[in-house]
Amino acid sequence: MRTIVRIIYIMNLFLCFTMEINKAICNYISSEWIAKAKSKRAFALDHNIDEKIVRKISQKGGYNIPLKTIYKICEARGVKLSQFFSQIEKQQ
Repeated sequence: MRTIVRIIYIMNLFLCFTMEINKAICNYISSEWIAKAKSKRAFALDHNIDEKIVRKISQKGGYNIPLKTIYKICEARGVKLSQFFSQIEKQQ
């Protein structure tokens, strides 16, 4: 029983940690890039992603953003993933 409780506790910690990282990533993209774009639609077209994804990223609570989407956005901006994650780390 203790083992199961420990596993559930560790999984909950991991989920909370993951949610905070996703929130930080979405907040960065939203405040630094989407807010400076002409519109959400223009940002979506320029970065080869769907407009509904841009709206999800812009939500207050964040969005469970896939790495593929982050890669597409960074590729369109000419930013390496390592540079992107360094910026996220600096902001925290």
